[in-house]
Amino acid sequence: MKERFSEVPTSAGRMKTFVTHPEQDGPFPAVVIYMDFWGAREELYDIARWLAAVGFFCVVPDLYYRQGIVVNEIHNAQGKMVSLNRLDEATHTKVLEPLKKLTDAEVMDDTVSLLHFLDKESTVRPGPKGCVGFCLGGRLVMRAASRFPDHFKASASLHGSSLVVDGKDSPHRMAHSFQGEFYCGFAEHDPYTSPLTVDTLATAMKASSGKYRYEIHKGAEHGYALPNRDIHDRKASLRDWEIILAMYQRQLAPYRT
Repeated sequence: MKERFSEVPTSAGRMKTFVTHPEQDGPFPAVVIYMDFWGAREELYDIARWLAAVGFFCVVPDLYYRQGIVVNEIHNAQGKMVSLNRLDEATHTKVLEPLKKLTDAEVMDDTVSLLHFLDKESTVRPGPKGCVGFCLGGRLVMRAASRFPDHFKASASLHGSSLVVDGKDSPHRMAHSFQGEFYCGFAEHDPYTSPLTVDTLATAMKASSGKYRYEIHKGAEHGYALPNRDIHDRKASLRDWEIILAMYQRQLAPYRT
């Protein structure tokens, strides 16, 4: 595989973006990986590498670039990243500070720039793209799929946060714009996603012309899908990827010549 970091020009500056894709037999369909609130890091780059190995051109944009270099990784004695609810109050407050300064609108502006970047890459196949996001990124996937339905035809939100909120701008209210397929993976034990949220989202998705599917993983906790997390649920995560890769195969056809 090939990989590099690129500086994507945006209206706010230059967004550092991890890029990886297979070495041969391109061009390849693009997949955007939207980070969780912890930020861009090796854990997400490894997920991108894994997707690249099966035929995709993957990018992981550093959405905190406006704030400089943001590195939030707290590890336990076993080397696993500690989940937010297991941190002491002071550390909990500190790691959330960058998130408070980032808006969904800014990320959608950055996505416009990212799409321009992908359009200019000779190794990217023109046409439908995929996206996947975790926690914060799960919500951003929903924003992107509704804002750019002509681009994102295969989207996945894994333990997404704030998918249903008060107000006209709630992500779920944009569901009617989705095209292609959309998948949500939920944890059974998630303080950010209640059963009512799951039901509300499913109802909203009925207005979409696309196909919606979701699963609730028994026993899983928020953050389960990230491989280096202290509460990683391997079975649930593998089930998500089984569904996502099948969706990508239908909508993006990575091995098409």
